[in-house]
Amino acid sequence: MRTRLLLLAGLLALAAGQAAHAQQRDQIRIVGSSTVFPFSTAVAESFGARTQYPTPVVESTGTGGGFRLFCDGVGTEYPDVSNASRRMQASEYERCRNNGVREITEVKFGFDGIVFGYADTGEPPLSLSLRELWLALAADVPADDSCSSFIANPARRWSDVDASLPPVRIEVFGPPPTSGTRDAFIALALKEGARSIGCMATLEAADPRRFDRLASRIREDGAWIDSGENDNAIVQTLVNSPGAFGVFGFSFLDQNSDRLVGARVDGVEPEFELIASGEYPISRSLFFYVKNQHLGLVSGLSDYVQEFVSEDAWGEFGYLTDRGLIPLLDDERDAAADDALALNPMREAPN
Repeated sequence: MRTRLLLLAGLLALAAGQAAHAQQRDQIRIVGSSTVFPFSTAVAESFGARTQYPTPVVESTGTGGGFRLFCDGVGTEYPDVSNASRRMQASEYERCRNNGVREITEVKFGFDGIVFGYADTGEPPLSLSLRELWLALAADVPADDSCSSFIANPARRWSDVDASLPPVRIEVFGPPPTSGTRDAFIALALKEGARSIGCMATLEAADPRRFDRLASRIREDGAWIDSGENDNAIVQTLVNSPGAFGVFGFSFLDQNSDRLVGARVDGVEPEFELIASGEYPISRSLFFYVKNQHLGLVSGLSDYVQEFVSEDAWGEFGYLTDRGLIPLLDDERDAAADDALALNPMREAPN
């Protein structure tokens, strides 16, 4: 009887081990930002080539869409890493926790600029102010200098915004609401442009919620066209649409510098050094987030992180810099690498 019980226990243990093994996944799954997509893809390809692990699957779902998938739960049916062109929001962090995703490592890995690009026609680069961008793209604009009332944006041509601008139709191809690039463009370009208008700054002080609503809402009358999460598609559209503009990350401008140019914004060109220094006004940090609870479920997850934060990848002369990444300063990069390699989890909701 004892022998039979021991045999039964052994079979049960073997079955449990086989079930646990069946629940594991050999290929890392990554979702999120279209801006981070080319950087993450480069790391995934290098990781697949340098290690014994399969090349990770990288999906461009947009920052917001990536966080929704990432925060859905823990288990092999859920993504392991979420790329982001903005920091995780407090509401997203809480959603993760409510769904059992409680061990998340945040890795800030570099900078990017959001550019206002267009097809290169050989003309000198266009110069736009943040104020002009908001007046061209806001759904509603002040009816007078007091901001006591607002009207649907009447501007149809750039010259309607300012007589010094070209008399061409306002047509801007940009990221959809799920995109972190759109979130950052609204925060860094449109809201700042609205604040540069005296009565809008007064409105913000008196009624922040109303200001936020008016400053953030992009027009929906055809002047702005949501163009999905594929920035390469926006680039191709601009090449075929002289006079149109596109909103996308600096890396795509850098990779298509033979075909596209970026407008100066507040007099500053979208160049590597000017983005890194913060002089270019539409600059932002880039992140990826690791689901630490998947370390035992997915093969090679910690090794992928190690590849991403290696000097060969994100360093000053790394292969990601060749693709347009603007690296962190040396001291910041060293500290970020230490946290990433230790997979130190976030201890509280982001501010």
